[in-house]
Amino acid sequence: MAKLEYDKDGRLLFTKEMKAEYTILMPQMLPVHFGMFQQLLILEGYKVDMLTTNHRGIVDEGLKYVHNDTCYPALLVIGQLIDAIKHGGYDPHKVALFITQTGGGCRASNYIHLLRKALEKAGLEFVPVISVNLSGLEKNPGFSLTLPLIRKMIYAMMYGDLLVNAANQVRPYELTPGDTDNTLDRWQKKLIDGFQAGKGMSRRQMRANFDAILADFETIPVSGEEKVRVGVVGEIYVKFSPLGNNNLEDFLLSEGAEPVVPGLTDFMIFKIFNREVDVNIYGGLWAKKKFCQIFKGYIESCQRDMIDALKKSRFRAPGTFDEMHKLVQGYLGDGNKMGEGWLLTGEMLELIHSGVPNIVCTQPFGCLPNHIVGKGMIRKLKDDYPYSNIVAIDYDPGATKINQENRIKLMLANAKALAKQEKEKKEPIYISM
Repeated sequence: MAKLEYDKDGRLLFTKEMKAEYTILMPQMLPVHFGMFQQLLILEGYKVDMLTTNHRGIVDEGLKYVHNDTCYPALLVIGQLIDAIKHGGYDPHKVALFITQTGGGCRASNYIHLLRKALEKAGLEFVPVISVNLSGLEKNPGFSLTLPLIRKMIYAMMYGDLLVNAANQVRPYELTPGDTDNTLDRWQKKLIDGFQAGKGMSRRQMRANFDAILADFETIPVSGEEKVRVGVVGEIYVKFSPLGNNNLEDFLLSEGAEPVVPGLTDFMIFKIFNREVDVNIYGGLWAKKKFCQIFKGYIESCQRDMIDALKKSRFRAPGTFDEMHKLVQGYLGDGNKMGEGWLLTGEMLELIHSGVPNIVCTQPFGCLPNHIVGKGMIRKLKDDYPYSNIVAIDYDPGATKINQENRIKLMLANAKALAKQEKEKKEPIYISM
């Protein structure tokens, strides 16, 4: 068994010996993206299991070990990790936990300490926690984000965004249920096999794969009916995670809507851009700003490849990060960057401008920045875009799924009424939410 080692501050380290012996448990946020991230880490020699559990016991574990004033996403992720150690069939002395840190003032940086405190309360203080960050916040001898691995993860993120974008535009209309998911699974496997063979990891190969993926999705037989498109925004975990949003996308599909979910790439660019903003507002090293500009520019160029591929196909393409940034001018400044910051408002504006005025804003309990840039901006957006149809849905341990779904149904009723009246060119009648 690997010997436990600590740094000078008493933090338990993930050692090189642990890399060979331990299974790393990784929470799931985006099923497609994280599935590819998992495989890339496995190719680097790590043993990684992605947690897909989804049951009430996760919430109960979170409530047991995390203060109930803590934000809902932190409660869920910590609850899922501890539930896995206790009930997932793992040897508690041979597991480590992955958690992300962005370096900002949100739970994405701070709840690594909540997780360690929860492990101590649960008598699991011997379980190492690995910080996954680009800011040098915490380092471990047995884990490192190398430049080649970061580059591969950027490509996997692009593939994930493209696959999810295409699948979401096909699934609501497929004539044979399951065609979209089968195509999605096939391409995930094909891409992962390519990663193992060292393929699909150059810009040229990535562009070729983009075209092939979209061409494959275009062959799926679909109906010609029009469905109400519904955008999904909010705090990043609750926006993406089926565990966090009570399978929101599946519910929208069951109600005859087409979910439109912004990708992960804009969020990652936003986090890098914030480092530039820090230097602009507060001062700092010009070299840091330059590095961030180069890194951001590389991801933006990859994003443009993805957008160009979508534009050549029959699928709708999202706008660029720069275009979204321009849309939000006059609403929020660059310094508003805690949590999702101005990006959340920007995503709502992009959806409205791209013909998706019906939006579900997922509001997790305890996420104060989200309530300001999400729910807090709805009135202003409705003033400027009277036809926008936005509903904020609260997600917390005590929220009932039926209440959440009923509020979404009211929003969908509004959307259908607005669509009908638009065809008939009548004055819209809003249903009170």
